[in-house]
Amino acid sequence: MSLINSPTLFQSKIVNSIFGKNVKIVEPSNIYGTTIGEDCFIGPFVEIQKETKIGNNCKIQSHSFICEFVEIGNNCFISHGVMFINDLFSEGKPAGGDKTKWKSTKIGNNVSIGTNATILPVNICDNVVIGAGSVVTKSIHEPGFYVGNPAKKLNK
Repeated sequence: MSLINSPTLFQSKIVNSIFGKNVKIVEPSNIYGTTIGEDCFIGPFVEIQKETKIGNNCKIQSHSFICEFVEIGNNCFISHGVMFINDLFSEGKPAGGDKTKWKSTKIGNNVSIGTNATILPVNICDNVVIGAGSVVTKSIHEPGFYVGNPAKKLNK
């Protein structure tokens, strides 16, 4: 009797999505059920889930995860390893497939998010820079530079 089992393998896929002109995607990437605007670049090892929208002229670097219910405006830069979250574990555990417990995120125009930042379900206004490694836990209503955990605005 053998104790070695074969795993079930899944291939990276780009399916059921709408793309504007001049979109460049580096494989492997998982992109499904999304809308991506014109002149966008998506790096390798990126996952963009369904019910998301990416605006025009956006660059999403490698190893980033954009979960369901995220909308990103125009002219945005999402650096390497940025993680978007839609489940706040409001009952002390993952909501699982119960999408009624998931929350949405909206990113404005001209927003740059630094490497390894984590974005919880929030709204971020236009013209914001999020520093590398920052954790955005609350909505941002004023343009500027935000850093830290939790992310706070840098003073001039």
